[in-house]
Amino acid sequence: MLNSAQLVGFVPTTDITRASAFYKDVLGLEPDGLSGHAAVFHSGSTTLRVTTVAELTPHPFTTIGWEVEDIAATTAELAAKGVEFKTFPGLGQGANGVWTTPTGEKVAWFTDPDGNLLSVMEPTGN
Repeated sequence: MLNSAQLVGFVPTTDITRASAFYKDVLGLEPDGLSGHAAVFHSGSTTLRVTTVAELTPHPFTTIGWEVEDIAATTAELAAKGVEFKTFPGLGQGANGVWTTPTGEKVAWFTDPDGNLLSVMEPTGN
């Protein structure tokens, strides 16, 4: 039923101004204004609503992620904008925290200003 419907992602924030600046200026997402208590962005064909919440305890797992063509270039550009990449014990991550999965995908994790865990992933074969 929803297979052909447009997907909308949501990420919580306690400070819409701070979060909006991060998603626009650091991640480079295209803003589409405010809608109620949310800042609306576009990333590819997906809409992302950064939604204001009163309290937030970030999840310990990835909230949202992006598939990229060149993870080394993407992580270098994000690092130049002040993004710090997460490392996890036992993964054997390389430069900028990039981990290569057993099937060859490459993944790096970072957080937004609210501590939401985000990722970039380069699929196998890039």
